[in-house]
Amino acid sequence: MINLNTYGWNERLNQLKQASAHSALVHGRISIVNRTCYEVISESGWFLCELTGNMMYGKSDFELPCTGDWVIFQPFDENKGIIVDMLPRERTLYRKKSGTIADKQAIASYVDKALIVQSLDDNFNVRRAERFMVQILEANIKPVLVLNKADLGFDRPKIEEQIKHLARRMPIFYTSIHLPETILPLRESISKGETVVFVGSSGVGKSSLVNALCKKSVLLTSDISLSTGKGRHTSTRREMVLMDFSGILIDTPGVREFGLAIDNPDSLAEVLEISDYAKLCRFKDCEHINEPGCAVIEAINAGKLDHKVYESYLKLQREAWHFSTSEHEKRRKGKSFAKLIDEVKKYKSNF
Repeated sequence: MINLNTYGWNERLNQLKQASAHSALVHGRISIVNRTCYEVISESGWFLCELTGNMMYGKSDFELPCTGDWVIFQPFDENKGIIVDMLPRERTLYRKKSGTIADKQAIASYVDKALIVQSLDDNFNVRRAERFMVQILEANIKPVLVLNKADLGFDRPKIEEQIKHLARRMPIFYTSIHLPETILPLRESISKGETVVFVGSSGVGKSSLVNALCKKSVLLTSDISLSTGKGRHTSTRREMVLMDFSGILIDTPGVREFGLAIDNPDSLAEVLEISDYAKLCRFKDCEHINEPGCAVIEAINAGKLDHKVYESYLKLQREAWHFSTSEHEKRRKGKSFAKLIDEVKKYKSNF
């Protein structure tokens, strides 16, 4: 018998299950998503599950189960099952789906913390860290910045100057799997029953960090590439593992692009510490570009606001606005189409 409380099950989830039409069936949490099936952990063990036709074809791609979701399923045969329902999502990390305008992709759900992992080599990019942080905060998840491979030579004062605005928004850890004393503080920051997702680019050492936190090899890792001197991309799927007497870790594949999928572009001003200056602008609808009396521009000229942070704000705001506008337009068209279908059905019913 597996105690699902160690995987995050609680009374609130139990109440959500009782509201389902399938509350009498077995529940479990998705640990791995494969192309056509899902690995689910339940009280009676691991099950390989598929979706009902209604779930598979009746939901958008981003609504389909992802790693971390809690589902209700009907077991059959030995360790196989059919997922018939999914509990309402909370604290779900999304990103804009590559190659699309307004489609999004669910990375993990019921997440408490998201570890933004960057390595202290050529991979380090403060603008990328800002992008991850914005999306994580949008999902009401606690962000944490992990600067990995701290055994490499790096200019710490320079790094700290670049991330000082991030340090005011989230904890920062310097780690290296070759320096066990740097892993301990990160391990101690993860509480029992807490779900933590790892995000970052390929080769930053996410899987190796998971293994170090678990004190054993639970995920595959690759050797350093002889041609580039960097870690090779290893993870090809989102996978959940359990730390002994502690939290739940979700490793994710490295991403080259992490597009924003947020509905409220205005939230960027607060996240990137622009809002305090924006409140002082002469005009309430100031766009902080070239308007007279713009307190944001004045703060940049006075050296109070980092110009690079400001440029990042403008770039992310444009991206978020584009996604939000496209998303709202898509919803409007969807509602219009649904209304048309209802009218056609009513018309047919009269004959």
